[in-house]
Amino acid sequence: MIERAMARSRELFESGWFCAESVLMAVSEHHAIDSQLIPKLATGFCSGLSRSGGLCGALSGAVLSIGLILGRDDANQSVDPCYNAVCATADGFVSRFGADTCQALTGCHLGTDEGQVRFRRGNLHERCLEFVSEATRLALMSIANPMEPPSDP
Repeated sequence: MIERAMARSRELFESGWFCAESVLMAVSEHHAIDSQLIPKLATGFCSGLSRSGGLCGALSGAVLSIGLILGRDDANQSVDPCYNAVCATADGFVSRFGADTCQALTGCHLGTDEGQVRFRRGNLHERCLEFVSEATRLALMSIANPMEPPSDP
C-alpha cells in the first residue's frame, strides 16, 4: 500500500504537480481524503518555500499531510501524535538525504535565474523525485505509528 502511494506521488510530480502538492495529494488519496483545498494549500510550500531556498517542498508536503491526518480539531487535544510524526519524518528525511532545505538538497537557489537554469540543465527534477517518494513513505509510516520512528527503506 505504501509503495503504491510512493509511486503515485512520483506520478503526480512527473505529470506537472510540484513537490509539496504531489506528496500531499498522494497521502490524501491513500487516506481517502478529498478536499478542494488539496493541493491548493501546498502550492506555496513548493520549490523550497516558493523558491526562497527554504524547507524542501516534499518534506513540507509530508508535514502538511501529517497535520491533515493527525492534527487537532479541538484545542484540548494533544499535539503529541502530530508532533511526534512530524519529528520522525523530518529526522528520517535528514538522515537519508543529509539536509532539509531545497537549496542544500539541490545545490541551487530556485529564486535566481542561475538556479533555475542549473536545476533544468542538471536534470535535478530526477533528484526531486527521490525526495517526493521518500517524503511520502516517511509521512505514511509516521502517520501509521506516530509514536515510533519510521524504519529505513
